[in-house]
Amino acid sequence: MPHAMAVTLITGGSGFVGSHVVRALAKRGDELRLFARRRANLSHFEDLDFERATGDITDLRAVRRAMEGVERVFHVAGTTAIRAEDRQRIFDVNVRGTRIVFEEALAAEVQRAVLTSSIGAIGPARPRGTVDEAHVFDAGHLDMPYLDSKHEAEMEALRLAAKGLPVVCVNPSFCWGPDDPTGTSMTVLRRFLQRKIPAYADGAMNIVDVRDVARGHLLADEKGAVGERYILGGRNFTLDRLFSDLARISGVEPPSVKLPRFVLVGAAEAATRLRMPVPVSREEAKGVALWWTCRNAKAKRELGFKPRPHEETLEDAVNWQLANNQSGEAAEPGPEAVVLGAMGRAIRAGERLVGR
Repeated sequence: MPHAMAVTLITGGSGFVGSHVVRALAKRGDELRLFARRRANLSHFEDLDFERATGDITDLRAVRRAMEGVERVFHVAGTTAIRAEDRQRIFDVNVRGTRIVFEEALAAEVQRAVLTSSIGAIGPARPRGTVDEAHVFDAGHLDMPYLDSKHEAEMEALRLAAKGLPVVCVNPSFCWGPDDPTGTSMTVLRRFLQRKIPAYADGAMNIVDVRDVARGHLLADEKGAVGERYILGGRNFTLDRLFSDLARISGVEPPSVKLPRFVLVGAAEAATRLRMPVPVSREEAKGVALWWTCRNAKAKRELGFKPRPHEETLEDAVNWQLANNQSGEAAEPGPEAVVLGAMGRAIRAGERLVGR
């Protein structure tokens, strides 16, 4: 399907996923209009031709101006904040921002709209299980505002699809790879390289290459069914396997303390109350101890989505982090590591006693 000179509006182009989507669209031949906040840095696109539209996705008038003459919309912008104290801002950006962007897209009669959602909008799997697009969102009880906001943002998109907006949703898993203009994505990898994961639980995560996710956005635009969602996922890893692979590639020792989920979350909650300098929040501890494992069969079947081998993704992600000094200096174990280590040894000792 030819798209030469199609005026395409992209929100969130300054971010990790958004920047790769922008480059994929430029390669396709679209005429680009990047909608970004005044302070957003777009210097990584100096080699591209694009028009800059300035504003915030929660500013209706700015969005309306940016939508003039647009044929396609890729709404990638959003916040990945997860802490409970940021709840209001999370919902304002992820839910109200999506509503404004797509209501204006409907009014502008765009030919196609793509929402960058998340597997968070689908929810975690049961331990050692997987989810697909038909999974009913049941993560509300976890009290994690980011997950709730991504789910509600999808509901906004589907509500407008029912009114005639030709929108398709894509649900990337954890995006890793090279060329992160923010330097703040791939949190687990960055903390692994910094030795700032003092303990972990029996969880899992699906990792997909950000370059494949960008290509998946274009496939959803070209082949996706209106009102449908597509998981853009790669390889499912248990944390044990992931840390082992990262250690082999990077030479960094994996975390040695593995705790039951309730202990890890409880320790993060206690440390937060005591104002200890902990590397993870209560919400992060809860999230990493879940099974973020999924199936990408629908995207493969209906879109022709083909993620690359996971070895390439991990190696490119690690090498980029190290080459760009995003890992920082290796940290010495802090007090939280000492406490968690003692807890882990006590639990293992107790398990050995019970097993006798």
